[in-house]
Amino acid sequence: MIEIKNISKSYIKGNKIIDNMNLEINNGEILGFIGPNGAGKTTVIKMMTGILEIDDGDILIDGKSIKNSPYEAKKNIGLVPDSPDMFLNLKGIEYLNFMADIYKVGQGERVKKIRELSKKFDMEEALNEKIESYSHGMRQKIVIIGVLLHSPKNWILDEPITGLDPKAIYDLKVMMKEYAKKGNVVFFSTHILDVAENLCDRVAIINKGKIVFIGKIDELRKKMKDNNSLEKLFMEIIEND
Repeated sequence: MIEIKNISKSYIKGNKIIDNMNLEINNGEILGFIGPNGAGKTTVIKMMTGILEIDDGDILIDGKSIKNSPYEAKKNIGLVPDSPDMFLNLKGIEYLNFMADIYKVGQGERVKKIRELSKKFDMEEALNEKIESYSHGMRQKIVIIGVLLHSPKNWILDEPITGLDPKAIYDLKVMMKEYAKKGNVVFFSTHILDVAENLCDRVAIINKGKIVFIGKIDELRKKMKDNNSLEKLFMEIIEND
């Protein structure tokens, strides 16, 4: 479970990028985090994962404060960032072993998971090549594989579908559903509202650093008195905010 409690963030004093935000993501839930560019989605994710300091408030990861107990909190997080362009000089298999070492995944377990996940994402033949030679989609896949090696209770994804081929998108959506069914949190930001509509248990809409809606899409339709798609409902709520 992830609990976001009254968090605020300013890059310039007095100019709050995130303004007193509260949000809970429950175990067994897929929550879509949507909003226009500059709304604060990536800033929130960076605070959730300890990359950015929180000015005010706190974030609890399975009861552990990301501010006060960052090591314990981060053990329960798997982050797929918005850019997969990292560790480019490593071979794919070196990167995966590096990730397994960080999270202390045993040899037998890591070999099994690397085999299963690389097969699922059609990456077996690329593991002995350097990541710098990968396409954007392949880099995204290797990051996703690395994140899942330690089976994090809280899977956080920032625009994960960007650059993936149709099969990989389908496989990722299936994995997200399966992951949530096991009682884990799946939290992801996306601009692709059709995906959010078909995949999420709930959506949180952020605009100008504040949550303007949190709930099921049917609840949003009821609130807006409109039976339109999430895309049209999203545009209405942003324009009216």
